[in-house]
Amino acid sequence: MEPTANLFTALTKRADQILIKKLSNNDRDWAKPKLDADGLPVPGKRINNQGGPYIPHEQRDCGFFPPLKLKSRKEAGDDIWECFVETRWPQITPNLFRSRLVNYTSKGRETHFTGIPKNAFSDLLPASFLVIGQVNNDHNVVYECLTIDSDSDEAELLAEVFDITPDFLIGIFTPEAIRREERDRVFDFADQVIQAWAAGIIDVFAQKNATMPAPIELARMARQKWLAENGCEKLDPFNLDNPGDVLRQISRGVEWELFKEFQRRERSVELVRLVLGDEAGTYTAADTIRKLVDNFSEIDALMLSASQQRKSRAGYSYEYHIEAMLADGAIPFEKQVIIEARKRSDFLIPSLEWVNQEQSFTSNGFILSAKTTLRERWKQVEREKGTRRLFLTTVDENVAGNVIGDMASIGVQLVVPESLIEARETEYSGHVNVMSFKAFCESHVAPYLRLWS
Repeated sequence: MEPTANLFTALTKRADQILIKKLSNNDRDWAKPKLDADGLPVPGKRINNQGGPYIPHEQRDCGFFPPLKLKSRKEAGDDIWECFVETRWPQITPNLFRSRLVNYTSKGRETHFTGIPKNAFSDLLPASFLVIGQVNNDHNVVYECLTIDSDSDEAELLAEVFDITPDFLIGIFTPEAIRREERDRVFDFADQVIQAWAAGIIDVFAQKNATMPAPIELARMARQKWLAENGCEKLDPFNLDNPGDVLRQISRGVEWELFKEFQRRERSVELVRLVLGDEAGTYTAADTIRKLVDNFSEIDALMLSASQQRKSRAGYSYEYHIEAMLADGAIPFEKQVIIEARKRSDFLIPSLEWVNQEQSFTSNGFILSAKTTLRERWKQVEREKGTRRLFLTTVDENVAGNVIGDMASIGVQLVVPESLIEARETEYSGHVNVMSFKAFCESHVAPYLRLWS
């Protein structure tokens, strides 16, 4: 099968409109077998009987799908409204499916999207995405569908192309309009780059207008922007209703937008300098093509560097904002302290000396490990933890329930944004080792501040 990234990119070029939904747990569980007490699949049983993901009535009735029609029935009962559409699932098979949108009025206004392949959904992690493209072929509409796992590079691509924010749930997009907005956004800057290159001062222009701030400075800029927009003076967790959500908004939202603009400018200028050099000249189209071909390996390295820069930023970002919040809340801590055998902890609260004392009154100290996304990295904290208490804080939506259970088995307590605890798209609810950042501050920090000081 074609790589998902290629399928997604092609779909954004072919589709007139694209519906994107962040899948709830029910939207995935219908495709998973029910397990017995021994963890074995129960033949013929699923976790729920939903039959497919839900499509909210707002998106169902906005013109993206054909209108539903009343189903003719011999037996009495509540109305059933339905329509049939052709769908294609290129990640699974080239064949078309006859899929059904059906609204059982006895169950409310939401619509089941059925007649679709289970294996497109069965292995997805929490907060994954369903992407449906409306493709018109000679007056025949086919709905081309992709599922994008939240722990994949394609999820990052999706977020970048459609400006998917942390609190996004569902939306319908027009790819051509997005491309126009992107062109409008870059054209003004492109004109400035052209003028600087033609004047032979592109190196000076790059230093003043196209330099990425250091990660710690970018994080500071994001915090200041959020504080100004929300009328706050500092990130004091004890004065915020939802400090975990605030951390998520700043690191995954505000800072990400700043980063994208800086990177667009920096990499654009680097590409111009790489292909055309710093000295102005007259180039034909053939000259430019030759330079592009001659410098292909360098261009490829530049694009790879941009991707790595994005991942590196995400790794440091959350940690910087945690540090600022601890400081603004007057919470004593030590950062990046080597505890033993070259193991370095993100934060020790209130200090290494306190945490290492084997006395009853110091048992309230702990390690606070910060990871923007967990993936397999959470296993590192077991070696870091030793016999100490450890809290692991993250803004990651896609942590599976069985992984949360594995963390509980080694004594790791998860600290997550408030809105993620009961979100229908996550699996945090119901786990005794999961708490919100607000609860963490109130229960494990505030009562001991006087003692620590």
